Amino acid sequence: MAAGASSDPDAAGGGIGMDAPESDEEAPLGEHIEEMVTRLGIVVAIAALVSIVVFPVTKPLITWMWNYVLPGGEAIDPRVYQPLELIITQVKVASLAGLVVALPAFVYESYVFMRPGLYRNERRYYLASVPTSLVLSVVGVLFAFFIVLPYTMGYFQSYTEPTADVAFALGTTFNLLLLVMGYLAVVFQIPLFIMLAIMLGVTTREWLESRRLLFWGAFAGIAFTFSAIDPTGIVPVIVAITMVVLFEGTLALLRWTGN
Repeated sequence: MAAGASSDPDAAGGGIGMDAPESDEEAPLGEHIEEMVTRLGIVVAIAALVSIVVFPVTKPLITWMWNYVLPGGEAIDPRVYQPLELIITQVKVASLAGLVVALPAFVYESYVFMRPGLYRNERRYYLASVPTSLVLSVVGVLFAFFIVLPYTMGYFQSYTEPTADVAFALGTTFNLLLLVMGYLAVVFQIPLFIMLAIMLGVTTREWLESRRLLFWGAFAGIAFTFSAIDPTGIVPVIVAITMVVLFEGTLALLRWTGN
């Protein structure tokens, strides 16, 4: 496995062009691929286990989410148009909890996979990123649920009510809610990925700043995949702005700290 490049050769005991970490060892490509698949399988298993544990409480959770996000939600009965729509929605809600826990699990398993090729200080950075990933995931979900979604659903309702009676379908509505929440849980990992890449010497703040317009364009392109479920464009715009703010905010913090 290739050794990680340290931004602090003296502290790490090596750097680019120096000796590899003592724990680094050669292994066949097939062995690396097998280990990587095993690590990914562990992440999927953790997500599935969390989803199973959460599933029994999804009915009251769905009711609470419905009443909070939709304006006047307590007076609006969800429409169910398919026999298994409620159960499928429960599975999706439970899967969101699995995703939130799976993100830091993925960071940890990737650390275990690359650990033999990392210097001591790089290992500390990676381990510190595991709880950070969990915190950022939760913050992303809370940001979506308490700020983005109430505004978005209120906009949808005010846009439609003058010309039609709104009848929210349970499955379709929760597809939007859960997609936005899950997506922002991933989007809020941007600061972590940037910090980790710079600390490991993969890139530099200056390199990222010099190509910020390319990143902005990529963020906009990714965010507008939401157009398939939100033709009004309000959700894609909010997601794109969030990604840009997280990206620029992280670079500003690094600039302020001199990194």
